[in-house]
Amino acid sequence: MIEVGQFGPVTRFKLARNILGRPPYWTAAYFVDGLLVDTGCHFAMPELSDALKGQQVHTIVNTHYHEDHIGANARISQEHGAPILAHPLALPFLRDPRRIQMHLYRRVFWGLPLPSEGREIPPEVTTDRYRFQVIHTGGHSPDHIVLYEPSEGWIFSGDIFIGGRDRAMRPDYNIAEIIAALKRMANLPLSWLFPGSGSVRENPSDEIASKAAQMEELREDIRALHQRGLSEKQIARTLLGRDGFIRYISGGHFTAANLVHAYLREP
Repeated sequence: MIEVGQFGPVTRFKLARNILGRPPYWTAAYFVDGLLVDTGCHFAMPELSDALKGQQVHTIVNTHYHEDHIGANARISQEHGAPILAHPLALPFLRDPRRIQMHLYRRVFWGLPLPSEGREIPPEVTTDRYRFQVIHTGGHSPDHIVLYEPSEGWIFSGDIFIGGRDRAMRPDYNIAEIIAALKRMANLPLSWLFPGSGSVRENPSDEIASKAAQMEELREDIRALHQRGLSEKQIARTLLGRDGFIRYISGGHFTAANLVHAYLREP
């Protein structure tokens, strides 16, 4: 499935697999001035390829190696002769996506990407009209980067910003790096946030800062209960309630206890 939206010169492609007529989870790719930021999931590869026909894709940038962001790398790169740029830590996963070790729900939602050959991304990516600063954030994954265009106030944030209040998490996120990245982003002059979810935000700085503050408040609450002797599961139940549908559909990969563990794992 694909939905196309326009935000000035930036085209957003919301992409998902069609399961019983509905998208279980959207991911996004963005196209501006010949630059394609992420390529969505494998199952939406034909739709993205069709949507880009007639366009000149000069460069592909992956914000990180997760399967819902590199799914159409191989096809789009081949069709347009466009190089793929990513953080050095991402390159082995692009070359051999089996290294991602995808859970069943991830294979069902997004599919296993085809292998693609990437190059190390430079500190800046330029197009005819724009200059994008490359900022390494880590946090969501060790290789995670964002692209910032200072003259326009655009930030292409991948999955480092996920709106709302966290109630579950994968066990491999680095909380300290996520909070640091959010604070850094909130202090930049921003006009538009283009996240991996496709939920584009205008003037996003206050929302990003609020998200960082929420995470810091949750950190203090978790630490306080931990010092009182509560287990991770007890802390999760006290602060976050029962796990929702995401726990069961992900086979226990996304849980409130994982979220608590991620905070307590911090030094």
